[in-house]
Amino acid sequence: MSQDIYPKLKEIIKPYLPEDVNPDAISTESHLVTDLNINSTHLVDIVLDVEDAFDITIEDDELDNMETVDASIALIEQKLATR
Repeated sequence: MSQDIYPKLKEIIKPYLPEDVNPDAISTESHLVTDLNINSTHLVDIVLDVEDAFDITIEDDELDNMETVDASIALIEQKLATR
């Protein structure tokens, strides 16, 4: 399942990257804030886009579980499995 989620998540993240971050830098190990320099406002936008793209709901207290790309994939998989 994660092989389907990762490319879609990467496409969601790309528009929110600062100009000085190469989209090729996005890997499953990437930390959204420290590695990709995504600010908190854009993190919220990414979550909203993820909710729309995967038709899931991410609660506010689950945002801390989305620090890395890999952790985000795991949360998305968990949400999809419980639909």
